[in-house]
Amino acid sequence: MTDALHAVMAADRTVYTKLIVNRLQNDEKVLKASEHWKDEKALVLPAQMFRYGAEEVAKTNKSFSYSLLSLWPINKQNAPRTPAEKEGLQYVVDNPAKAFYKEETLAGKKYFTAVYADRAVAPACVTCHNDHKDTPRSDFKIGMTMGGVVIRVPGQ
Repeated sequence: MTDALHAVMAADRTVYTKLIVNRLQNDEKVLKASEHWKDEKALVLPAQMFRYGAEEVAKTNKSFSYSLLSLWPINKQNAPRTPAEKEGLQYVVDNPAKAFYKEETLAGKKYFTAVYADRAVAPACVTCHNDHKDTPRSDFKIGMTMGGVVIRVPGQ
């Protein structure tokens, strides 16, 4: 189930990043993307779009949750919080073509947790992360793992 969910998430994220953000900001220079998108009348950043989607799903569906986390988050709320998240993020950095799977117990409840590499797919990813004033890492290149998609499914 998590592999199928991730395939849809990754496709949507890649399409938005390449066809909307990178095209309009980097190629055509029509609009920029900004974390302050409302105030600046700009495009929503791909990471924000992903988070907004996860929040929307959480309103109506409790059968899974997902998030975009990183060992080098610009926004500290996107840092790993559980040992499985930390282990999974390091695993996908070291093995970007493979997914990480683990069972974990949180607040007395069992979960199946999967982590998938989130790679820089366009110049917009690299320049935004490398140039951001709060970035803890500024050497990303296209194709590098920048973080991971964490999908968590409650156990039965």
